[in-house]
Amino acid sequence: MAEGRLQGRVALVSGAGSGIGQGIAELFAAEGAKVALVDIDASSAATTAERIRAAGGDALVIQADVSNEEHVRSAVKETVSELGGLHHLVNNAGIVLVKPMEENSLEEWEHVMSVNVTSVFLMTKHALRALRKTKNSTIVNLGSISSYVAQANTASYVTSKAAVTMLTKAMALEYARFGIRVNAVCPGITDTPLFRHHVGKTPDPKATLAARAARVPLGRFLTPLDIAKAALYLSTEDSSGITGIAHVVDAGYLSAGEWDSRLG
Repeated sequence: MAEGRLQGRVALVSGAGSGIGQGIAELFAAEGAKVALVDIDASSAATTAERIRAAGGDALVIQADVSNEEHVRSAVKETVSELGGLHHLVNNAGIVLVKPMEENSLEEWEHVMSVNVTSVFLMTKHALRALRKTKNSTIVNLGSISSYVAQANTASYVTSKAAVTMLTKAMALEYARFGIRVNAVCPGITDTPLFRHHVGKTPDPKATLAARAARVPLGRFLTPLDIAKAALYLSTEDSSGITGIAHVVDAGYLSAGEWDSRLG
């Protein structure tokens, strides 16, 4: 069996309990990395750990609220202590709020910003010491197609994801001198439990799914593995000359100002 591209490396993935984070954690582990699974939901992170271990990988479950600085500090410290260092940080944790902007409470607005943006700042701040100690360290932040285009009733979410892409560029400039590469992955419509949950709340979920799919030129939703492959690419020497980019993985969604496959 060929040696994985992350053999002997340590990765920390936030929001690793389900969806895209789970996909990234599993792929990184399959490529040989020891993976710290950070999630506010310890049971979901444990499920991911079980899947990784069943496949022969190495995983550490850490329960933490990524918007809480003491939790973040502790999570990074535990990762380094238990797994022997830190080479790759994936800031994936995120939430969405679907509600007209004027109905957002200040607390709701700040919560979305805290989880989606402030967590990137906190995780990076506390991971830097470990990342600077090793060669070829990387940081991958999760943006979104909503980093580029807006949608109704998700003002806090799209604002937070736009912020993530600019924060990524700023971080890339600041940490290039240490050899740390920082990039973002911006997924399109991805079939995750969170996506299914929101679709399930619509009056006609089946029609909603069909309408969403019709807006994607490749005619399908992305999978967590699609996004994980992009995160892996940006975390290996295959992308050694790349830093400061927002890599869009959207099945063509942003390529057209207007698209609906049902119209021929």
